Amino acid sequence: MSKSEQVLAGQVALVTGGGSGIGLACATALAADGAIVVLAGRNGEKLANAASELRATGAVVHTAVCDVTDEAAVQSACDDAAAAGQFTMVVANAGTGAASPLHLTSLDEWNQVMNTNLTGAFLTIKHSAAHLAASGGGSIVAISSIAAPLTHRYMTPYCVSKAGLEMLVKQAADELGIVGVRANAVRPGLVPTDISVGLTSTESIVADYLDQMPLQRLGHVDDIAQAVRFLLGPESSWITGQCISCDGGHTLRRGPNLTPLMEMALGEHAHPGVVA
Repeated sequence: MSKSEQVLAGQVALVTGGGSGIGLACATALAADGAIVVLAGRNGEKLANAASELRATGAVVHTAVCDVTDEAAVQSACDDAAAAGQFTMVVANAGTGAASPLHLTSLDEWNQVMNTNLTGAFLTIKHSAAHLAASGGGSIVAISSIAAPLTHRYMTPYCVSKAGLEMLVKQAADELGIVGVRANAVRPGLVPTDISVGLTSTESIVADYLDQMPLQRLGHVDDIAQAVRFLLGPESSWITGQCISCDGGHTLRRGPNLTPLMEMALGEHAHPGVVA
């Protein structure tokens, strides 16, 4: 694509969790349309490798070592993005997961998931909003999950964090529209990444996911990246406050059945009422 055809040329995008998986795929799609990308994440080595990969394609890339649960670090990453040019786009992608029965979920496990998936997104939106407004407007896309609208047994903290994330996005859209800032979310189905390896490596779980998908295939990080790119770009300029499923149709049916996996790991203790 020539520079004259790159509709995002000169604009800056901050991508949290940008060192791999969906975050890196989003950064790649944005860079292909001319955006300057700022990859944020906790692992400096992973960020450096991702940045090198993108720069080899001619992209302009910056990195910011940032734990999204650390407010000062998030503010610094947003300031870095603003310093890189016209800061107009944010991908709130950083996330984590956990799986255990509700009655065995520790407070530490609950807090870790909520702090990363929900509080981290809140801090990212909070500290980017003024910069986007100062740039004349912009777009925020948060990475949610089909676990927001569909129950996933044994994934309570994750489901609740993603449901909360979607209300956060709607609140942001409602409040920030007046300054030209849009906010939306994309709900991936099962996509093989580092965070989903516990699911994608179990044949029976994958089979159950596929049974719930009319399109009968797992997702790819590029499927999600293209949806995010659309919501960040001018093509979606009248869309805000929406949570769009990108899941092969999974949300038409039910959440996955993780009971066999949990019973394999915990036996009878997977169910409440059994004394450990």
